[in-house]
Amino acid sequence: MKVLFIHKHMPGQFEHLLRALAADSRHEVVCIGQAYTPQRPIAPTPRVQAYRSPAVAGSAFQGLLRSFEEAVGNGLAVAAKLRELAGSGFVPDIAIAHLGWGEALYFKDVFPDTPLLGFCEFYHHARGVDADFDPEFPLGHNDTFRIRTMNAAKLVQLTGMDLGVSPTLFQRSLFPAEFRRKITVIHEGVDTSLIRPRPDASYRLSDGTVLRRGEPVVTYATRNLEPYRGFHVFARAAAELCRRRQDCRIVIAGADEVSYSAVPSRGTYRQRMLREVDLDPRRVHFVGRLAFEEYVALLQVSAVHVYLTVPFVLSWSLLEAMSAGCVIVASDTAPVREVLRHEENALLVDFFSHRGIAAMVERVLEHPQRLRDLGQKARLDVVRDYDARLAVVRYWGLIERLAANHGNLRSAVL
Repeated sequence: MKVLFIHKHMPGQFEHLLRALAADSRHEVVCIGQAYTPQRPIAPTPRVQAYRSPAVAGSAFQGLLRSFEEAVGNGLAVAAKLRELAGSGFVPDIAIAHLGWGEALYFKDVFPDTPLLGFCEFYHHARGVDADFDPEFPLGHNDTFRIRTMNAAKLVQLTGMDLGVSPTLFQRSLFPAEFRRKITVIHEGVDTSLIRPRPDASYRLSDGTVLRRGEPVVTYATRNLEPYRGFHVFARAAAELCRRRQDCRIVIAGADEVSYSAVPSRGTYRQRMLREVDLDPRRVHFVGRLAFEEYVALLQVSAVHVYLTVPFVLSWSLLEAMSAGCVIVASDTAPVREVLRHEENALLVDFFSHRGIAAMVERVLEHPQRLRDLGQKARLDVVRDYDARLAVVRYWGLIERLAANHGNLRSAVL
């Protein structure tokens, strides 16, 4: 089968599926994206067609139209690559495209007879979900208009996709009802055979200190240190925890960029929080964005892992912490409740209560043996429901059905 993947940051959520298809000589795989940065090497390396977004011209409605203009630019650039593929004789049997950046806007204009499976990650809402969740970061006067306009390109692509996939029920529920019937829920999963508990695990800090499993190590990991992932709350909790416990070390992994939150007016969110709270650098360690192997080692030595998020996309890091067998303290927010249950496989806390987070972490540190079953149960749950190999089987089943029944599936309800 000829399979085409389209994702701005290849392979993104398609990594496990792409790895499986690339290793199978029966399939010809082509990727289109701006970058190709898998977490781990994929062999054989798939054919990658890189594109660049054109510059966006300014306009009187720049704040509202910028996201749509960028989406159109991406769509046009991808369409040019699609025409090149068609000219070379490559006609995909199926295409799988992330709908977040407009890349599939014109797919059906180039390949009208190829079924399109859309990855439906998130549909924006100004009220009741992520944008207005944290009163510390209120919406501006025109933000509600901007957020509504951000969905314009998604709506065009939703009308063109044959079927869609969302990673979680929560994320699927955010899409308009008239499209939800075309969207099924399949999480892309994590590699539970690679990310697993390791009793002899160790992690070396930059000062040479070696942390080991069984020590009072508190971890927090995210792509970027920003409010959407609760960094500001965790920084306050870390300061409180340092006052409560003199023996713990806190390791914070993540870069100083912004993925989802508003760009701070001055400096970075880390700099902002370090001006607000006093964190002892001898006990609180900022380690930046880690290579995959280092990141896994950090999870494996964690005595308690903290995961915080506003009602938004569920992070891989939560499932990876579960896979590593971490005892998890997590925010009691909608996407988290889909995978974690308080006192069963984790401990849930109020997102906004830094003192509550510190107290819950302290509880784990005081009773590590009594609460270790939470980590073991989390591991069992993620292996059962979110293993990457299971996700590949589910994805492939959907792909085969879509390719075989393309004419009948545009209005199917899964």
